[in-house]
Amino acid sequence: ANVAKAEKLNDHRVKFTFSGPPNRELAQIVGQLLPILQKKYFETHEFDKTTLTPIPGSGPYRVKEFEPNRYIIYERVPDYWGAKLPINLGRYNFDTIRYDYYRDSSVLLEAFKAGEYDFRAENSAKNWATGYDFPALKQGLVQKEEIPNERPAGMQAYAYNLRREKFQDPALREALGYTFDFEWLNKNIFYNQYKRDESFFQNSVMAARGMPSEEELKILEPYRDQVPARVFGPAYKAPVTDGSGRDRSSLLKAREILEKAGWKIRDKRLIDPKTDKPFEIEFLTYDSNSLRILGPMIKNLRKLGIKANVRIVDSAQYTERVRSYDFDIITAGFGQSVSPGNEQREFWGSAAGKRPGSRNVIGIDNPVVDALIENLIAAPDYESLIPAVRALDRVLTWNFYVIPQFYGAYDRIAYWNKLSHTDVNPIQGPDIMSWWIDPEKARKMEEGLKKLHENK
Repeated sequence: ANVAKAEKLNDHRVKFTFSGPPNRELAQIVGQLLPILQKKYFETHEFDKTTLTPIPGSGPYRVKEFEPNRYIIYERVPDYWGAKLPINLGRYNFDTIRYDYYRDSSVLLEAFKAGEYDFRAENSAKNWATGYDFPALKQGLVQKEEIPNERPAGMQAYAYNLRREKFQDPALREALGYTFDFEWLNKNIFYNQYKRDESFFQNSVMAARGMPSEEELKILEPYRDQVPARVFGPAYKAPVTDGSGRDRSSLLKAREILEKAGWKIRDKRLIDPKTDKPFEIEFLTYDSNSLRILGPMIKNLRKLGIKANVRIVDSAQYTERVRSYDFDIITAGFGQSVSPGNEQREFWGSAAGKRPGSRNVIGIDNPVVDALIENLIAAPDYESLIPAVRALDRVLTWNFYVIPQFYGAYDRIAYWNKLSHTDVNPIQGPDIMSWWIDPEKARKMEEGLKKLHENK
C-alpha cells in the first residue's frame, strides 16, 4: 500500500518509490520478501495457477525429485552463485536433503527411532521426557540436545474475542487470568520444560521490564488518561501459584477483583452486572490434547461460579470460525521478529480487527494502540525502536487482552550421531544448514547399528 511505483533503471537495478508516513523497514521488506523469478519460465506457465512443476529459483538447492504428500528431495546447486559470500561460508554442506511427510506424530517419532530420518526437532514436552528411551540413544548412536535460543518468543495465550460484549470489562479479563495455574501444569504435565509468557515480545530486548524508562514515558505521557494507570508502573507479571493445584490464593484474588468491579455470586453462579445473567464462556479448539491443559483451568473457573466448556471441532471448521471471529476464547500465537514493525498493525490494529481473517483475532479496537503502532513503525533507528515497542507492550499487557501461557527457552533436538555442528549457535536457534556429516562418526554409527542388530 505504501509503494507508489516501481521503475526499471537497468538490467540489474529497480527503483521503488514509497509514499505515506516514515516507514523504517519498508525498504527492507521490499528487498527481502520480493522474490526474483525467472521470466522465461513464466512465458510458458501461468503465474496465478497452481503447478507441480518446480519454479527455477536462485538459491543453493533445487528440487530433484518429489511425490506429493510423501517426500521431496533437494540437490545442491554445484555452481551456486552465493557460495562464497561471507554469510554463506560453512553452510549448505549436504549434497542432498530429503523431507518426508507423516500423517501421524506417533508414527513420526517411531520412524526416527528406526533410523528412517536423521534430524528431529521435538515439540512435545512429554515425548522429550519419556519418549526417547531406546537402545540407539543409550549406545550413543542418537544424541539429544537442549540448545538455548535467544529468539523472540512472542506471545502464546488464551485470546479473548473482544467483539463479544461479555469480555469488555478489563477487570473480568484480569480475574480470569488467575484461573490458569501455570506452575501446576509445568510441574505435572510439561516436566518443567517451559517458562511463563509475560510479554508480547517475550525473550527479547523489546519486552517491557521494570519501570518505564524516560524514553518510554515520553511516548506514553500523551495517553495517560486513556490507558490503565498500571502502564506507568512496573511491567506486567503473571500470577504465580505454589504449584500444588490447591493454592486458593489465586482464586481469592480473582474473586476480590470481580467483587470490586461489581460482579456478584447468585445461586453459586457469577452474574454479569450489565446483563444480570450468569456468565458463561466457551473455549474453541481443534486439538483434543488441549483438554489436559484446559481441564484444571475449567475446574477453577467453575469454582468462581463460571460455566465453562470446551468445543472441539475439525480443523476446517476451526479455521473458518476463527476467520469469521465466531468464538469466545481460542489459543493464539503471536510470533515476533528481532525488529518489530509493520506486522504490528495486523496483530493489534483496529482496521485489521474489522477485517475477516486478520491476525487481530482478539479484536483490539484501541486508538492508543493504533498510535503506538504507528510510532514504532516510524522509529528512525533501532535505539528508538526499543522504547517504542516496550511502550506498546505495556499498554497491551495491562489491558489484559489475553491470558498468557508459556514458551520454550531452548530447542529440543535429536539426531543420529553422524551429524556434527559447531559449538556456536545462532540466536534464532539451531541452523541445520550449517551442520555436516562427519565420515568418522558415520562409520562408528554404522558399526554400532550392526552390533545392535546382532544382539537382538
